[in-house]
Amino acid sequence: MRFRERPRRRVFINITSLIDVLFLLLIFFMVSSTFLEQPGMKLDLPASKSFEVEQQKELIVHISQGGQLFLGDRPVELDSLKEQLQREMARDREQPLVLRADKAAAHGRVVEVMDAAKQAGVRKIVIATK
Repeated sequence: MRFRERPRRRVFINITSLIDVLFLLLIFFMVSSTFLEQPGMKLDLPASKSFEVEQQKELIVHISQGGQLFLGDRPVELDSLKEQLQREMARDREQPLVLRADKAAAHGRVVEVMDAAKQAGVRKIVIATK
């Protein structure tokens, strides 16, 4: 007895939905990734034989672990910090103030110093980190 052979069915996997998901993932990663951007233009500047290096004196306020303040290397009280900063900023209005606070210093003390600096007219405050 001979059985009729059934025609073999071709197996076809529909990958249309897989391609859609692949493209969505590709678009997601392209949009969410960050690209390295070099601001400005690359310039080859001319050389000079005579030059002077202008050193800018940094205005640094240190806050110790105990909350003591130092303007440069001189101890200072919070009440007189504003006046001393105003005197220092009178020389150069664009001079940044570097704030170096111990990591164990009270957050409130740091905010008080930043507030005094703002009242003294400091435009740029740089918080130093390690």
